[in-house]
Amino acid sequence: MTSKVNIKAIAVFYLIAVLCRFLAVKTPLLNNLNNEYLAILLRGVGPAIGALIAVKLFSIPMKLSLKGIYQNSFVPFIVYWALPAVLIATVYYFQIGKFPLLLMFTVLIYGLLEEIGWRGFLQEQLKQLNQFQSILIIALLWFAWHLNVEMTASNLIFLGIIFFGTWGIGKVYNKTGSLLAVAGVHSLNNFFQNGLHKTELLLIAVLLIIWITFIMLYRKKKKVVTE
Repeated sequence: MTSKVNIKAIAVFYLIAVLCRFLAVKTPLLNNLNNEYLAILLRGVGPAIGALIAVKLFSIPMKLSLKGIYQNSFVPFIVYWALPAVLIATVYYFQIGKFPLLLMFTVLIYGLLEEIGWRGFLQEQLKQLNQFQSILIIALLWFAWHLNVEMTASNLIFLGIIFFGTWGIGKVYNKTGSLLAVAGVHSLNNFFQNGLHKTELLLIAVLLIIWITFIMLYRKKKKVVTE
């Protein structure tokens, strides 16, 4: 690592993130919490808390943006939040007979809380490193944060997903600068609590195609306007 990487700030961020995760999922702290949606959010709030505390303690300039390159937050909200929420809720309707829109947006907010830490803070802190080093460090820390570190076949597959997810979500963050965008992409897998099957995988593929096309066309349009 170069001397420009603030290792102490990253250590504070990560210790707080892991502590919050441990308290939420490995202790009975939330057992008496009746609101399941709040419980979901508390399991993912650690990276956001860790990032904000580290930024405050070490006086780090942190440019968090919901809109990113877009003119306002409405555009990424519609494209990366409302669109997947409606489409996935529709799939749920045909599977279980109801529209779980509240669950959809809870999962999206969960993704946002994580992305404040992993992309908004950690990726920014590691930008002095080369891309592979940054991806590897974030992926390993993100994987370990889930507290499922046994080297089982399923966990090794999950580590692979985390690695490629770190690369892909990192690309979206670099292209858009929008926390709404990366939270939407991050949440794709979390939407499907009963696993990924043919319908779910097809829906994920459709959303990824829509998002990638939208990013490319928007950036192209923005480049033409600024020239």
